[in-house]
Amino acid sequence: MSDVLLSARDLTKRFTTAVPFGRKSEFTAVDGVSFDVRRGETLAVVGESGSGKSTSARIVAKLMEPSSGAVEFEGEDVTRATGARLARYRSDVQVVFQDPFSSLNPRHTVERILMAPLDYQRIPPPGGRRAYTKELMERVGLNPDHSQRYPAQFSGGQAQRIGIARALAVNPKLVICDEAVSALDVSVQAQVIELLLRLQRESGFSYLFIAHDLAVVRRIAQRVAVMSQGKIVEQGPCTRVFDDPHDPYTRTLLAAIPRINPEWDRRRRTATI
Repeated sequence: MSDVLLSARDLTKRFTTAVPFGRKSEFTAVDGVSFDVRRGETLAVVGESGSGKSTSARIVAKLMEPSSGAVEFEGEDVTRATGARLARYRSDVQVVFQDPFSSLNPRHTVERILMAPLDYQRIPPPGGRRAYTKELMERVGLNPDHSQRYPAQFSGGQAQRIGIARALAVNPKLVICDEAVSALDVSVQAQVIELLLRLQRESGFSYLFIAHDLAVVRRIAQRVAVMSQGKIVEQGPCTRVFDDPHDPYTRTLLAAIPRINPEWDRRRRTATI
């Protein structure tokens, strides 16, 4: 079995927009993007807003069709998959979105939200709906007694845990995190990252982690691809890209990471001894 779980090859996405006097303008959001996601690893795709990273993720998730290029999953071309093959792919690949409240139906209870992927796939919940809901909630650190509550009754961090639990419901092989922690407070963000790492250790699935925060990427990813203006300008192991960036844009991103003043850090460490 190949070590590569998913391959994106020369993905391109063009959008056509209307301009005055009936003319049309074409905009290329993703331009010849290629990357691999290996089994059990986390590949982070980073870049500023508008770089094309989320569009690339949506193409991989089959939420958007590419203008050209291909997506292979476990060696099989799924770019134009339909019917049963598409349903199976959507079970193997799940998404955790940036804003949990906009991705969770406010009219549905947590139980109904978590069971929705299984209902779509016509998969009977192991042990029954109530028992499997409580199991999923416990896995992500939520109180299982709150399964009949609605999303608005949870904090932002708790709501994102619901989104993560929903993604895990069908035992995926790849989880796409599209800016999944960027809307959270720093302390909550750290807790969710630790949760994502623990779940990966327990289940062995892969992450495609979309982010703009390089400090978060360094904590969670083994490899990183840097995007700018729709193209990947650099990719490789995190240690190499962070310690020896080759592309000027990568160096600019790294220079923007906030750093503690060395003198402040020395005084803080001295004060705690």
